Amino acid sequence: MNSALTKHQLTEMSSGFTRRKRQLVRKWLLQLAMLGFLGCFAKTVTANNKQGGDPFLNLSIEELMNVKVTTVSRRSQKLSEVPAAVFVITQEDIRRSGATSIPEALRMAPGVEVARIGTDKWAISIRGFNGRFADKLQVLMDGRSVYNPLFAGVQWEQQDTMMEDIERIEVIRGPNASVWGANAVNGVINIITKKAADTQGVLFSSGGGSFEHGFAGARYGGKINEDTHYRFYAKGFTRDNMQTTTGESANDQWHSARGGFRIDHSRGIDQFTLQGDIFHNAFGDRLNKTQLSAPVIQADSARGHNEGGNIRFRWDRTLSERSSIMLQSYYDRVDYRLLTSSLFRAESFDIDFQHRFPLFERHDLTWGANYRLYHNKVFDNELISFSPRQQTNHMVSTFIRDDITLIPDHLKLTLGSRFDHNDFTGWEIQPNARAMFTPDEKNSLWLAVSRAVRIPSRAENDILFNARTLGARDIPGLSGLLPFPVLTQLTGGTGFNAEKLLAYEIGYRHQFSPHASVDIAAFYNDYSQLRDLSPNLQRLSFQSSFPQHLILPILLTNKGSGHTHGVEASADWRVNEKWRLQSNYSFIKMHIHSDSILRQFDPTTGSADSVSPQHQISARSNYDFSDRLQLNLWLRYVSSVDFYHLPGYTTMDAKAVYRPRKNIELFVAGQNLFSQNHREFVSDFIPSFPAYIPRGIYGGAQLRF
Repeated sequence: MNSALTKHQLTEMSSGFTRRKRQLVRKWLLQLAMLGFLGCFAKTVTANNKQGGDPFLNLSIEELMNVKVTTVSRRSQKLSEVPAAVFVITQEDIRRSGATSIPEALRMAPGVEVARIGTDKWAISIRGFNGRFADKLQVLMDGRSVYNPLFAGVQWEQQDTMMEDIERIEVIRGPNASVWGANAVNGVINIITKKAADTQGVLFSSGGGSFEHGFAGARYGGKINEDTHYRFYAKGFTRDNMQTTTGESANDQWHSARGGFRIDHSRGIDQFTLQGDIFHNAFGDRLNKTQLSAPVIQADSARGHNEGGNIRFRWDRTLSERSSIMLQSYYDRVDYRLLTSSLFRAESFDIDFQHRFPLFERHDLTWGANYRLYHNKVFDNELISFSPRQQTNHMVSTFIRDDITLIPDHLKLTLGSRFDHNDFTGWEIQPNARAMFTPDEKNSLWLAVSRAVRIPSRAENDILFNARTLGARDIPGLSGLLPFPVLTQLTGGTGFNAEKLLAYEIGYRHQFSPHASVDIAAFYNDYSQLRDLSPNLQRLSFQSSFPQHLILPILLTNKGSGHTHGVEASADWRVNEKWRLQSNYSFIKMHIHSDSILRQFDPTTGSADSVSPQHQISARSNYDFSDRLQLNLWLRYVSSVDFYHLPGYTTMDAKAVYRPRKNIELFVAGQNLFSQNHREFVSDFIPSFPAYIPRGIYGGAQLRF
């Protein structure tokens, strides 16, 4: 690569880069430790009644339907009154499931495709177009976007917190771009942590097992005065390597350390929150040489690390039941280093404002504005180079939403739109209309029509990606011409436009009794200007340097299109006081139109219709033998992923919990119990070697006081 730095320069740059980051992390850790030390001695804390309990533990189905969600409209609404396909994963769901990470917890939501690629790698999407960097899904942690504008997607290994501190995860299936802006195309996931006042006292948790080699977490929560509560936490874990399909180690053993704090202060009608986290991950990868061979890759295995942190401030002022103001700002920074695939530094600053107020008797207006700055610097490597290497992008947006009461207690109409301006495609308008009909307390029917866009990533503008090495016979029209390998080079360009979606949805909720309910949603999505790949045969060139090969430029176009339709259903049944059953089913059918030549090589768009499993089933059984002993079972079925020749699989997780005392919890859990291992997905963008997901057993203890 002519524009690449020499290896010596790259090594020096990487070493300096690493030293500075380690110094910065040590500085943050020291400051965090000092704050924790001062916080511990600022006020002696006595544990309150909340430390051993959970707000969802004893709720009935009826009460669960009235749980407040905020992601759909950016204001608090009862779950039963939300005109969208919403699923809430509660803290109690997470605790009983045995999930040790956020991606594993997301398997509980209908319509969400969660596939593990390796120890630290997942492919997660909603309603299709899944991939290691699924680009049509907006993910938030306490309202802070973790969507990566550099590659368009989420790096799930960086998103973590104390699992015990998650209050709930709100999963919105379908577009919600009129509220959360561009890239909220197929869904929104908002991970919401507990307030500091709800995490008072001390919590220790630790354990280990066959795949989860070891994990430990500690949290301390206290209060400075009656209006100011805080908490600090730290956690760490190590997870084993997976095994590749050839029987070798995938070299992806994962070590992680993370810490953070949250301070909440109330003053009259005002509430203030200051929250921050830092993390460090050490991980590895083994690249698949069947896809990448000379002249691209000389080494197929490497270890790397990423580290970063964020700090968030939020101010809420409640003026009345229907009037409020919110101001939030955060800063986020990540350094990522894995020389075989990527080396970059990214930081973002975001400020968000919204105001809600009544207009006349039947209009509830919410409007807001947002500004985001995203700066990144990418260093060249064997796979990827960027031109220019560093860039700063700006996005400004505003939105307005009107919740109109047409018939009090029975019929509501919501109209709204978001107006985004970005550096790649200019202004984007994303309107939305929703209607909610509630004939009585047990039935509700909703309809929605939405427009959403996925704006180009920086990579789609500036990348040169050595995508894959092919034999000449693999490309129609070149068969038998030359006996040289063909290196396909994905080339970004400013001509790539936004992907567009027009979505139609309908949903129905019914509560049979205080002990049983069902939620059904159906959708039809019409996509246009989808990202497609087009070979530029006119610019095919021959490289005589050893090894001799052809270079085939691949251009990004917006010639793809398609439509998807499907249905999702979930049911919840409290059989009796001791037994609860939860299940869901998802079906999706996709039809994609794309370039016929490269369709077989493009799982992200061209063959996306054979990447998503058509059927997914989840069934959970939570049974309390007594106040001290629980047994939780979780059965999952996922149908085949034809593009990667992966058969469907059925598996089960189980977790038994024993509480010898109220504040002590002993647990043992088994994951993927039905077979020694299975495969769920294959990395698409970065060709990591396919790995088997192993069966795992772990145990541990939790102590609260």
